Amino acid sequence: MLSTWFEIALWKRILGALVIGVIVGMLWGPGSESLSWIGDMFMRLIRMVVVPLVFVTLISGVVSMGDPSKLGSLGAKTLAIYMATTLAAITIGLTLAVIMQPGAGVDFTGSAPGQIQETIPLSQRLIEIIPVNPIAALAEGNILAVIFFALMVGVSLLTIGEKGKPVADVMHASSDMMIKITHWIMEVAPFGVFALIATVAGTQGVAALLDVLTLALAVLIACIVHLVVVHGIIIMKLTLGLSPVMFFRGARDAMLVAFSTSSSSATLPVTLSVAEENLGIKPVVASTVLPLGSTINMDGTALYVGIVSVFAAQAFGIELSFADYVVMAGATTLVSVGTAAVPGASIFLMAAVMGTIDMTPEQIAIVIGFIIPFDRPLDMLRTVVNIGGDLSVATAVANWEDEFDKEVFDRPVKF
Repeated sequence: MLSTWFEIALWKRILGALVIGVIVGMLWGPGSESLSWIGDMFMRLIRMVVVPLVFVTLISGVVSMGDPSKLGSLGAKTLAIYMATTLAAITIGLTLAVIMQPGAGVDFTGSAPGQIQETIPLSQRLIEIIPVNPIAALAEGNILAVIFFALMVGVSLLTIGEKGKPVADVMHASSDMMIKITHWIMEVAPFGVFALIATVAGTQGVAALLDVLTLALAVLIACIVHLVVVHGIIIMKLTLGLSPVMFFRGARDAMLVAFSTSSSSATLPVTLSVAEENLGIKPVVASTVLPLGSTINMDGTALYVGIVSVFAAQAFGIELSFADYVVMAGATTLVSVGTAAVPGASIFLMAAVMGTIDMTPEQIAIVIGFIIPFDRPLDMLRTVVNIGGDLSVATAVANWEDEFDKEVFDRPVKF
């Protein structure tokens, strides 16, 4: 029986766990919360490896470049395409919100105001990239600070040459070690996914989406359009004609885990694994582009915040001009960069965008209170978009930097 279990492709086991989890949660109701400890254990296992994995794989990747100047080229291309895809996401979200009118006729009566959390200014976000104490940054899981310090270590090892080889060898071995641990953790993913989904379905229920069916449908369509059209174009046009079907087939394990965890950071170990093993992205790019993407590339968040902002304006009868949409697009692009890669973080950042269209704090609080009960299912959808976008951009950058193995990409993934 055990051998039969491991013969089944991992994505099938995870997908089966998702379906069974939804059924169990819907039938068991609030009682399914008793399974939450299994999901919590799975999340702790993943979070256990995130920081050390990012740290050692990034240093190993930088050292593998052999030339520090290559890092600048890679970084510039990565940031440019991340910002472009985020802008495309918010444009799709705003367009669909205008067409579908999800806020028309919505009644906020009875909605309890939600707490509004202050957004982190972009200037403060940039300052915090530089850690005062690198060890504290590692302990706190501050990914941007960890990335910055790891880059400094990697570049310094390159510049000191042969003297740094012993440390570089340790980092290469440590990278292999962390990837092996990640593989072990992924074998328990179906059980963790089952518990996470069952708890969500039982305590919040998919039925909660019926209260905002048009809004949920707009978010779902926007997610699909962005993944298929925008990232499909990236894969076909910016990567010398690769197959989008093969790309999504190779990325599915990470996207399924993203759906269950609702966290880009928590999914990062799986994302790194499928990037190298299924998509042919070499470690030098995967270890640099993907950790950065899990922190600043929030396409799903961008389109979601845009849709909800228009939804709120429509519900309160606020007329929006073309200039308002342009301002919202710019504000959402900046806000999404500062979004924490954890479940539900974006819901409080909507305040910054809604404030650009002159909504009062009271109105914003009511919208947030209205959204919170069914935010988790929508959060799952947008996290899938975030992870798909990270892998798409990494594939394109790897191809441009000649750090891409097409044979691995074209190799049939176990079905």
